[in-house]
Amino acid sequence: MIIGILKEPSFESRVSLLAGEVTALIKNGVNVWIELEAGVKAFCTDREYTERGAIIKSRTEIFDGADVLLSIHYSEVPLHLKNKVFIGIYHPIYNHAHVEEWVGHGHTVFSLDMLPRTTRAQTMDVLSSQSNIAGYKAAILAASMYPRYFPMMMTAAGSCSPAKILILGAGVAGLQAVATSRRLGAVVEVFDTRAAAKEEVMSLGAKFVEVEGTADASKAGGYAVDQTIEFQQKQKLRIAESIKKADIVISTAQIFGKKAPVLVTKDMMEAMRAGSIIIDLAAGTGGNTEITKDNETIIFGNVTVIGAGNLASSLPSDASKLYGKNVLNFLKLLINKTGTLEINFTDDIVSNTCITQGGKVISPLIIKNQNHGNIPEFHSEQH
Repeated sequence: MIIGILKEPSFESRVSLLAGEVTALIKNGVNVWIELEAGVKAFCTDREYTERGAIIKSRTEIFDGADVLLSIHYSEVPLHLKNKVFIGIYHPIYNHAHVEEWVGHGHTVFSLDMLPRTTRAQTMDVLSSQSNIAGYKAAILAASMYPRYFPMMMTAAGSCSPAKILILGAGVAGLQAVATSRRLGAVVEVFDTRAAAKEEVMSLGAKFVEVEGTADASKAGGYAVDQTIEFQQKQKLRIAESIKKADIVISTAQIFGKKAPVLVTKDMMEAMRAGSIIIDLAAGTGGNTEITKDNETIIFGNVTVIGAGNLASSLPSDASKLYGKNVLNFLKLLINKTGTLEINFTDDIVSNTCITQGGKVISPLIIKNQNHGNIPEFHSEQH
């Protein structure tokens, strides 16, 4: 069997597997092809891959000859390609056109953002590994752009107060942002609709902002859930109070399968101190502010709003390393001891992650959304 690792689009610095992870596949009898310079932005050269036993090929050769294709993003795939296996982070709930293409071309597609949030799947959880990096980098980015000190500084010339940070969402990214901001000496408040997050937030030395009447989010896999109108009104008032005191906001709140909730309004931003910064990690699904645009920096009055939906890519070496470990653990479910592909759909991780197979949609969640009219149905013209 041949696994091909594709070079990512120009905006992406990560790669699906670094040279170290390639070794494990080759030892298992799998041939590994690497697209020319696929790992350069992640500081992994073609030479490192070849030293581990991989073969450098052109993109066309990989598409034509590989059985399994690894790419973080589904991009620039030839329309003539049929019956391939793809593994990456493809967000099928949002990318309806891609799902339709996979069905029509008979591709078997595994989207790792659809992994069940179970203990067994933790070693494959790409969202957690990449969110951890994004939360860390968000705090570092804020510190580098903020026009004042993060920690309290006492000098002969006078004292400087510590930065006050509000973090919206205490999932993996939010908690890492808390930990990193606290290490840098900032004063941190955290808002989350999940009451269960309070203990974790406080253990990191931050204050937890509570709002009564939150809906149960214990089964949402770390995501936020839709809230009542009454709660949303209370939430808006509480966040507005905290934002007035905040110098920096790091927002991470997302609802699985839906647009990110707008938590920060223009009125709130107008009340912020001059030089304040908002880093919106939910920008990829619409953002948590009224004005967020992904991969763009917007100046609103005296506030800088940074849409950072792909922030993990800014630490490409470690991000690729962790992502590759996740992919390697997932591949263990698909590759047997003889190094050939063996897809076991009775495995809940495999069945939940597989979006299309045999010219039809097989993902339970995508099918459910189709039945509820949230996304269009897809019909294969070629089987």
